Amino acid sequence: MGAFLALASAACYGLVDFAGGVLSRRAHFAVVTFLGQLGGLLFAGAAALAVPAHAVRSADLLWGALSGAGSAVAMHFLNRGLSRGAMSVVVPVSAVTGVALSVVCGVLFLGDRPSPLAWLGICVTVPALWLVAGGGAAGGSGRLPADGLTASVGVAVQYLGLAQADPASGLWPVAAGRLAAVLLLLPGMRRHPAGIRDAGRPALTVLAVLTGAGAALALILYLWATRQQILSVAVVLASLYPAVPTVLGLAVLHERVTRAQAAGLAGAAAAVVLLSLG
Repeated sequence: MGAFLALASAACYGLVDFAGGVLSRRAHFAVVTFLGQLGGLLFAGAAALAVPAHAVRSADLLWGALSGAGSAVAMHFLNRGLSRGAMSVVVPVSAVTGVALSVVCGVLFLGDRPSPLAWLGICVTVPALWLVAGGGAAGGSGRLPADGLTASVGVAVQYLGLAQADPASGLWPVAAGRLAAVLLLLPGMRRHPAGIRDAGRPALTVLAVLTGAGAALALILYLWATRQQILSVAVVLASLYPAVPTVLGLAVLHERVTRAQAAGLAGAAAAVVLLSLG
């Protein structure tokens, strides 16, 4: 069940990244990011009220807030990168370092002990995402988007922080994280007059809020996955979300697929099988 929840989280996040990337090309990325986190706060708050919590400690909320800070960084730079570059490159790059950092921290500091099959799946995942990102194409490895790499650090903080919350806290750490993200992104909104004007467009506002609600759902699924699966495996499975916007970018936006990207997608599929069996 833990593997299924992590994969469901990846599917949700992939759809959200695709939608956020499309919106970031039609409106200022800052307003898309802020409204998304606001939508996530509304959804997470309602979900936290609906799901019983036996004991919510201040430490759990602080871990959630740290996770939210990572989310704010990740989504700000991810949407900025998506507004500038190809979706099938920017999103996978943001996941590669996030996977590596999360697994290293889980093994070295949190006591994770993946099985041999899981280790094989982890080892397959990083190069698979690299290939999906275009790292295997001529000249691709030297021009990795800085926005994607910065977002990857936020992704790692988001996943590691949220996983430290006690299960007894229910979903309140997710809600605390969305509140922290909104507060961190609010000053940026004020610095972008164009983004404030975009926020007055009803259709954009609704779509951005819905993408944020989807991202909050993805985090909730990930949190539940970490409570049934070791962190290293849950993070890697959840981090396979780039496959979704990459495929959609190729199919819907008609971005070209290379042999390296096709091999990367096949490697990602193999990693899912190995991690699920491990």
